[in-house]
Amino acid sequence: MTVAYDVVIVGGGHNGLVAAGYLGRAGLRVLVLERLGHVGGAAVSERAFAGVDARLSRYSYLVSLLPRRILAELGVRVELRRRRISSYTPWERDGRVGGLLVDGGDERRTAASFRELTGGGREFAAWREFYGMTGRVAERVFPSLTEPLPSRAELRARVDDPVAWAELFERPLGEALERRFADDVVRGVVLTDALIGTFSHAHDPSLRQNRCFLYHMVGGGTGDWDVPVGGMGAVTGALAEAALAGGAELRTGCEVVAVDPGGAAGPAEVGYLDADGVERRVGARWVLCNAAPAELERLLGGAADGAGAGAGERPEGAQLKVNMLLRRLPRLRDGAVDARDAFGGTFHVAESYRELEGAYREAAAGRLPSPAPSEIYCHSLADRSILGPGVPEGAQTLTLFGLQVPARLFTADPEGVREAALAGVLAALDGVLAEPLADCLAVDAEGRPCLEVRGPLDLEADLRLPGGNIFHRDLAFPFAGEGPDAGRWGVGTGRPRVLVCGAGAVRGGGVSGIPGHNAAMAVLGR
Repeated sequence: MTVAYDVVIVGGGHNGLVAAGYLGRAGLRVLVLERLGHVGGAAVSERAFAGVDARLSRYSYLVSLLPRRILAELGVRVELRRRRISSYTPWERDGRVGGLLVDGGDERRTAASFRELTGGGREFAAWREFYGMTGRVAERVFPSLTEPLPSRAELRARVDDPVAWAELFERPLGEALERRFADDVVRGVVLTDALIGTFSHAHDPSLRQNRCFLYHMVGGGTGDWDVPVGGMGAVTGALAEAALAGGAELRTGCEVVAVDPGGAAGPAEVGYLDADGVERRVGARWVLCNAAPAELERLLGGAADGAGAGAGERPEGAQLKVNMLLRRLPRLRDGAVDARDAFGGTFHVAESYRELEGAYREAAAGRLPSPAPSEIYCHSLADRSILGPGVPEGAQTLTLFGLQVPARLFTADPEGVREAALAGVLAALDGVLAEPLADCLAVDAEGRPCLEVRGPLDLEADLRLPGGNIFHRDLAFPFAGEGPDAGRWGVGTGRPRVLVCGAGAVRGGGVSGIPGHNAAMAVLGR
């Protein structure tokens, strides 16, 4: 087999593009093979509604984990815009209606909102103390994500806070939340970040919820989640330009069907169908896989050591994604907060602590949760560049992300359950609005409401994410020992010429570019 390339990258998602950019700039011959007709994977912008010039971030939608260092080193120029409002959570108690507003630009306003909910200052003080602790952890952990993989002891020494280490890395998160906070709504606001795309609960002994929470709070060393100006497609478009500028070759419409890992002396080999459906094979010194570990295992012929997927392991996602375009923002039952502030951050629906825990129990019993928990974000309030000149001035996008809806619920009747899940999240949202959301929806060129819904099985079909798992597999703590033979950079597979460069790496998950960077460093280091 003639070795035509130094590196073949399976999958043109953002991590594959990052790896291609680094390796091409280092002078290696790099080929990226992407099954779809475009690169970007889950980090793309698309016009989802017929005849409507609105470019929505269809799957991934916010950025936190992408290091500025990667952008600078690849010469990528994208704008990530900070949101002033962190979150808004409607509540109703004893006949009173209100909302907990966390305003990152006005601490006094946030403190007043806590007092209105809880009647005193204790919960806000506990909030400040808790997020002060997580902020210090973020500052210390985030830089390590683009360094060689530390041991557990090394990362613990770096954190240098026994209480934080115990609460975040060793004990179920629910213990800390119940000890630190008394209010059900406040506990729920914190817990939501432990459940994004993760089917878990506060006291899960596997610590699946802790790992999810950790990745949501360390981003950028601050935990802030930023809006990509121009949409997520602007980020991957710029990464693709950087890869091409570095000399990488990007081929779309090319589906990889097999990977031969080669041996210690011989090259690896990748079989793929080109854009005309012709089967081709290409040799390479290295193969980097930007697909899920379970997908790599399949490409390797079912080998049990495929990128840490584990023999027989079946990843499972647990989310509902609803994209919408509104004629205007809806009015709230809480008349004290402007809708632009409420939707300017993360808008929580049915996400109190009791509701989130109850939703888990219902889903675990095989039922869609009711009320259905979700959180909502409005890209266009921070960045109207995604809306074309034909879209009316008052129109806004909404992205709803439903929690605690595992793929197993959809298996028997995917379409029916998807519609029922959509009805559930919209009913819960209507419960905190002063008018039905349906009255605010825009319509497309064919007169249909501008609304699309994707469940876990849709993500599996669209993007080859096993079980619709947006992280490719369960997230791992960012230290050694969290994957078989993960290697010095956390990207090993047990096959010396095959590495993971996607979210299934030890420090994967989210739109970060970190696995792509680390896989490139592993290649260059050898």
